[in-house]
Amino acid sequence: MFSQAIIDQIAGLGVVPVIAIDNVAEAIPLADALSAGGLPLVEITFRTKAAAEVIKAITRHRPGMLVGAGTVLTQENLEEAKASGAVFAVAPGLNPQTVKMAQAARLPFIPGVATAGEIERGLELGCKLLKFFPAGALGGVQMLEALAAPYHHTGVRFLPTGGVNPSNLETYLRIPSVAAVGGTWLARKEDLINGRWDEVTNRCRKAVETVALARKPI
Repeated sequence: MFSQAIIDQIAGLGVVPVIAIDNVAEAIPLADALSAGGLPLVEITFRTKAAAEVIKAITRHRPGMLVGAGTVLTQENLEEAKASGAVFAVAPGLNPQTVKMAQAARLPFIPGVATAGEIERGLELGCKLLKFFPAGALGGVQMLEALAAPYHHTGVRFLPTGGVNPSNLETYLRIPSVAAVGGTWLARKEDLINGRWDEVTNRCRKAVETVALARKPI
C-alpha cells in the first residue's frame, strides 16, 4: 500500500528530524547535514511562513530526501503540503475531517493522539501510524507503554514526539509499537541561524547509532 511504504521508510530510519525553519536559504544545507548524518528524512513544520517553500526546495534539489510536512492543521496546510512535494503529513491532534481530506489526496497522514479514545478514533479512520504528542508531558515512556498495550494486536504503531531526547531515545525505541520518534533536538533554531551544520550531522549520527543499539536483539 502507498501509505504503508512511507511508514516502512520512516520506521526503517527510526528518527524523524522535526524542524521549524524560517529561511529558505537554510533548506539545502539542512537537508545535506541530515543526510550526511544518516537521516535522509525531515518533517518541516508549518509553524513558519517559509515551510512550503522549504519543502519545495528540498524535494526539488534533494530528491533522495523523504520530506514531510508537520503541524498540518487545515485544508490550506494540506493543499500546500501536497503542492510543495511533501510525501507525508503530520498533525499534533486528530481531526477526522483533515484525516479524510489527506486520504482523498492520497497523502499519508499521521495524526496526533494523547488518549485511548483518540487511538481508537485513529484506527477507525484507518490510520496505522499515530503521533503520541506531547510525549514527555503525557508521561513519557511509561505512559506510552501502558496506552499502547491494549492495541498491540491491531498493528498500530506510534511516533512519540515532544520531550524525546538523546537520554531517553533508546528507551522509547525499545517499545515494540514505536515505529520511530520525532526529534526536535537534532537541528535547533540557533544551529540553522549560525550554520552549525557539522553539529547537526553529529547529532544525527549519534541518533542513528542509538537506533541500531535499540534494535539489536538483547
